Amino acid sequence: MTDLPNGLTYAQAGVDIDAGNALVEAIKPLAKSTRRPGAEASLGGFGALFDLKAAGYVDPLLVTTTDGVGTKLRIAIETGRHEGIGIDLVAMCVNDLLAQGAEPLLFLDYFSTGKLDVTAGKTIIGGIAEGCRQAGAALVGGETAEMPGMYSEGDYDLAGFCLGAVERGAVLPRMDDQRAGDVLIGVASSGPHSNGYSLIRRIVERSGLAWDAEAPFTPGQSLADALLTPTRIYVKSVLPPIQAGWIKGLAHITGGGLIENPPRAIAEGLVARFDWNAWTPPPVFDWLARTGGVAEHEMRRTFNCGVGLTLIVAPQRVGEVLDALLSAGEDAFVCGDLAAA
Repeated sequence: MTDLPNGLTYAQAGVDIDAGNALVEAIKPLAKSTRRPGAEASLGGFGALFDLKAAGYVDPLLVTTTDGVGTKLRIAIETGRHEGIGIDLVAMCVNDLLAQGAEPLLFLDYFSTGKLDVTAGKTIIGGIAEGCRQAGAALVGGETAEMPGMYSEGDYDLAGFCLGAVERGAVLPRMDDQRAGDVLIGVASSGPHSNGYSLIRRIVERSGLAWDAEAPFTPGQSLADALLTPTRIYVKSVLPPIQAGWIKGLAHITGGGLIENPPRAIAEGLVARFDWNAWTPPPVFDWLARTGGVAEHEMRRTFNCGVGLTLIVAPQRVGEVLDALLSAGEDAFVCGDLAAA
């Protein structure tokens, strides 16, 4: 092709191909660190392969999830704290897979921004790789999109996509097996996780506190750092009791809180009956309620209120499940039961 005078380049239009290539090279070791049986976790191809047989599956069903981080990203963007936001992205997807009884296998990310900052991008994807290591999933690829004109300076968005597998006879919830009197076990959250942040940001605005002020509910930690605590990833602690057949149903407590999520895992004709005094929510929730004047019901339908997962367990299995979770480092407790609707 003939060069033309005053010809434009892609870089002049705001897209830096060299920066994109530099980011790919920078994150290759991160992806390699997530390698697992069935996946080589190498980057650069047009697609990724997974060998289910090598992962030990006999008659598997595939399960897929996709999610984002929501407006929690605004705190990371405004404060320049990007380290943990990738963990949130992975957690929101892989914890959903647990609700189907599935093991996370592959993870892909979509990272879009107006102008690519290679240093920030590596930090963000480093968090994604850390989340994948915690979940036992291979980070096998993704898309980095530089889109000038679509985002304000410094802004970015994230989406995650996860593929998991479960043996055909082990899918959750097992609604035909649920009975009145089955026990609800709560597994503690690390805080608000990645839900309710549009309300959280309004409450912070009402409080008048700056992001670098000390968090009123976590002495010695800034407000931003406290509210950016990553979502807890439950895969390695909760998957063993699922695969042992001890769990009849599982709800990941995300948007909709403890009001709307548990019913998704409960059989028709039964309802969750919570003992709201069975656990003490982390102090952040009391601060949010008082500072924002948020009513109790609104708190329970917006936030996880300290419970990241609810598990449905037969009464005779409660001791085994609690022992397994506590031994794996989780804070787990009986928080209610199932009753006839």
